[in-house]
Amino acid sequence: MIKIFIVEDSVLMRKIIREILSSEPEFTIVGEAGSGNKALEEIPRLKPDVVTLDVNLPDISGLDVLREIMDKFPTRVLMLSAYTQRGSDSTIKALELGALDFIPKPSGEVSLDLYNFKEQIIDKIKLVYHIELEKILMMRREKELKEDLDVKKIVVIGASTGGPRAIIEIISNLSPDIDATFLIVQHMPSGFTKSFAQRLSWVSPFKIKEAEEEILRKNSGYVAPSGFHMVIEKQEAFYYIRLDKTELVNYVRPSLDVTMKSVAEVFEGEIIGVILTGMGKDGLEGAKAIKSKGGKIIVQDEKTCVVYGMPKVVVEENLADCILPLSEISRKIEEYLNSG
Repeated sequence: MIKIFIVEDSVLMRKIIREILSSEPEFTIVGEAGSGNKALEEIPRLKPDVVTLDVNLPDISGLDVLREIMDKFPTRVLMLSAYTQRGSDSTIKALELGALDFIPKPSGEVSLDLYNFKEQIIDKIKLVYHIELEKILMMRREKELKEDLDVKKIVVIGASTGGPRAIIEIISNLSPDIDATFLIVQHMPSGFTKSFAQRLSWVSPFKIKEAEEEILRKNSGYVAPSGFHMVIEKQEAFYYIRLDKTELVNYVRPSLDVTMKSVAEVFEGEIIGVILTGMGKDGLEGAKAIKSKGGKIIVQDEKTCVVYGMPKVVVEENLADCILPLSEISRKIEEYLNSG
């Protein structure tokens, strides 16, 4: 027997779907839900073989329900809704999220015309039931991983004295849909960068962690660990972080210059450098390297810096594309990213 769960907000439409499916001896209906939250509560408990899912639900959208199902308890899902006509945005999105097929409601949200599609509905449920779900999930994971590693834009942020507060302000004001990888170099004593990365991740719209030797991912942030230079290298089609304890540069390790120069040397996409408050000249050579690759340099202005050292030397060398107060830097980063 093929166990089916129906998710549909219309009482009449649920009745029609139930009657159609109950007419097939191979089917048994194990449950129904008129809302997204009820569906998410019942589906993992009842473990149906196939879920018919409406896009238009009263509490949360069917697409959000589908996303939750596929993330937490993957199940074969067949979309059934007036909002899933072939070629519609919702249909394409549903298939991207993991729905295996769809059936359009022919004439509106509540329609007896659905009886005319009885054989098509039954045949599609049987077809979906025999699809090897694990194979589909593996293909989806491989596709997502490939897309996740396809880094096109890198933002390198560096600071010293006064930097933690400045970096937190910038990161916390970024939009959730930002499409870039962030490399953060903050001069800090040993043992502090991990907790700093955790603090940044709490206020960030994307995950930020203390860097390890790992592959760079999109929509992620990496904080250079105390005592290590963070170097970016390319291996085949992907970009990697390498940590090394070679000699100090500008009397510090990690050095912003080391990270910026390594990005400029190997990265083939868009690069933005952001130089914030701090003493010394770390970042100057890195800014030169980024500019030579056609990248942009954003510098914090003197008025909002705790120490106007690192930004000052970049400005004096005419390397800054813009000099901004701290409160405007997030917006400028996004402006550059969106124009690329």
